[in-house]
Amino acid sequence: MQYIHLGQSGLKVSRLCLGTMNMGSKQWKPWIFDEAQSEPLIRHALEQGINFIDLADFYSSGAGEEVVGRVISRIANRDELVLTTKVGYPIGGGLNNQGHSRKHIMDSIDASLRRLGTDYVDIYMLHYFDVNTPVEETWAAMDAIVRSGKARYVGVSTMYTWQLAKILWCCERNGFVKPINMQLQLNCAYREEEREMIPFCRDQGLGVSVFSPLARGLLSCDFNSVRNKTDFFTQEMYADGASLEVAQSVSRVAALRGVMPAQVAQSWVLHHPGVDCMLVGADSIAQIDTAVAALETELSIDERYELERNYTPCDVINDYTAGKRIAREPRPAQGIFIDELNTRKIA
Repeated sequence: MQYIHLGQSGLKVSRLCLGTMNMGSKQWKPWIFDEAQSEPLIRHALEQGINFIDLADFYSSGAGEEVVGRVISRIANRDELVLTTKVGYPIGGGLNNQGHSRKHIMDSIDASLRRLGTDYVDIYMLHYFDVNTPVEETWAAMDAIVRSGKARYVGVSTMYTWQLAKILWCCERNGFVKPINMQLQLNCAYREEEREMIPFCRDQGLGVSVFSPLARGLLSCDFNSVRNKTDFFTQEMYADGASLEVAQSVSRVAALRGVMPAQVAQSWVLHHPGVDCMLVGADSIAQIDTAVAALETELSIDERYELERNYTPCDVINDYTAGKRIAREPRPAQGIFIDELNTRKIA
């Protein structure tokens, strides 16, 4: 396993982070794993040297934190792990059960700690940018949580670059603790964060952790999986022609290498110069091993071109652009993949 300091902090994390959106209760989504199914995955991740685990109160409406918390208490030393959880999306009832008001943040950190069975989380993150709450109110609450010891650090996820800039400006102006990490979506089929967010994070010293390296399962190239057939977000974000062409390119590169498509797609993410850590949402031990192998998988110039040639600009994926994505067209093949494509057509 490879380890890095996250951003400009002293916090040392594995470059692979175990994602837990698929752990909790099947009542939430049909592809969720229960506690008995989740434990072997968590155990194997820890055995492979992963010390970084990502959660959110939203996952399985809190049941995800409960499941992971109980498993960790049985099989791991909590203080050796870096646990992060997120706040913002609706959980429970009532008008104030979502967003980033002081009330919801303060209530949510206590609820997450109870469910996880721990006194603190290592990173407490905003799940998105709440445009309906003053940033000063939100960040005063986040600052108070760190000062109280309930979180060691704070982080952010899924927002426009100007929104992150506004948070950093607020921190500078008020002396609040700054976020150490930006969690964003990046993969061969979605690269819009390369334009502003990743360079801005590099300039400002934030770590960059990436979720959905397989485009919510599309780049695993298992088009008949339960996840690909039932996850609404896969259809919302990755149903366009360009995304499907990218998936085909991943499949071609993987076939010539003799490896699984997921290993190729994850290698592209892990060797991206703007990426520090990659989340792994695994449904099997083999999928964890594939991500570990991707750390050492170097792609050639021709392979990278084949993976990237179909990409064209699109709307940023966030809470404000749902249903507004641009139709995209791929570019022609190049190099060794021209012959490979022609061979397939003849066959």
